[in-house]
Amino acid sequence: MDHIEELFELLKTSLKENNFIKLSLGNYKGSIESLKNCYVKRILIKQEDKLSFTNRYQTKDIVKNYSIEEGVDILLDSISKGEFKHATLFTLTHDIIFEYVNKDKTTLRKSNPSQKQLPSLEHNLQKNRLISSDGKSYLHLLKITDEKGKVIPSSQDKYKQINHYVELLSPLIKNLPKHDVLNVLDMGAGKGYLTFALYDYLTNVLNLKTKVTGVEYRKDLVDLCNTIAKKSNFNDLQFTQGTIMDYDANQANVLIALHACDTATDDAIFKGIKANADLIVVAPCCHKQIRREIEKHKTKNDLDFLLKHGIFLERQAEMLTDGLRSLILEYFDYSTKVFQFISEAHTPKNVMIIAEKKVKTETQKKEILQKIKSSKEYFGIEYHQLEKLMEL
Repeated sequence: MDHIEELFELLKTSLKENNFIKLSLGNYKGSIESLKNCYVKRILIKQEDKLSFTNRYQTKDIVKNYSIEEGVDILLDSISKGEFKHATLFTLTHDIIFEYVNKDKTTLRKSNPSQKQLPSLEHNLQKNRLISSDGKSYLHLLKITDEKGKVIPSSQDKYKQINHYVELLSPLIKNLPKHDVLNVLDMGAGKGYLTFALYDYLTNVLNLKTKVTGVEYRKDLVDLCNTIAKKSNFNDLQFTQGTIMDYDANQANVLIALHACDTATDDAIFKGIKANADLIVVAPCCHKQIRREIEKHKTKNDLDFLLKHGIFLERQAEMLTDGLRSLILEYFDYSTKVFQFISEAHTPKNVMIIAEKKVKTETQKKEILQKIKSSKEYFGIEYHQLEKLMEL
């Protein structure tokens, strides 16, 4: 029996006798560009045994699951072809190390097991979610989970989005100044998925004394969310009908506005700055105001060859709108970060702007004003709505 056959007999035996822990493959020399390693573990999906392959590339990981038989065949084919020059099989009885010494020569050696406990198959399937689905009545009332707390298949993306949102805000919230009561305003709360999840995290995970208010123009959604909040015993979560500009936000420590259309995002930022909020979080959409300004003036510059194309103009308007928002926030003593909010797998791409209170010097403010002025001149922009609101 050669070393490859021996390795796979040991692999099959470990799977059959439930001694298999994991298999790692390295030193890839095959034809797939940028593939580096492969890690194989055993998982349970809908009560079926599977082998889960994590193919690690230079810039990403890709996970694929196969039946046990199919997974073993794929491994045998790859190692027999010499695509991976190194493999380590971890079992409860031994660590088995297989290597290609040269094109035709291989080695196989055993050592004492480095791991003495099988990983939980169920644990392999579940990520550590900040918002658990178990025992959450609001998730059931929002039709994200069934009566037993299991995420409904059609709501998996929404559940992932909720947790991603809370994961993003978690370190920012932990970095806030201490308040007797943390006042959070969610402008344009919609059906309240994210508002409920944030309240749950603040009160039940971080154990903060908090008051969360969702502001929403549509009365039917306000009534629905207040009913769900009451049924969930979320006593310090309330929803109120109104517009962003009409609502008195002066008590806000944290102001959030996700997917507020066009200049409604500027209204929300304006309210946050005026409230001297410690944290402002917005995910803008529909950047029409600046696009109209660019189209109106058609300023000649080094980029005008791009801006004659509608799709490029749209993207440039988005970047300019949010770039100027960041500069204006910085002028009013905030430190800003801009990044992608949710991946395309769950919802269309959104930029998120996060602004944390940080005082600027007068010199810094003069530099920021100059950047705002020169950017407007370059692209033929008379005004930015947030600049107008702030009377800058």
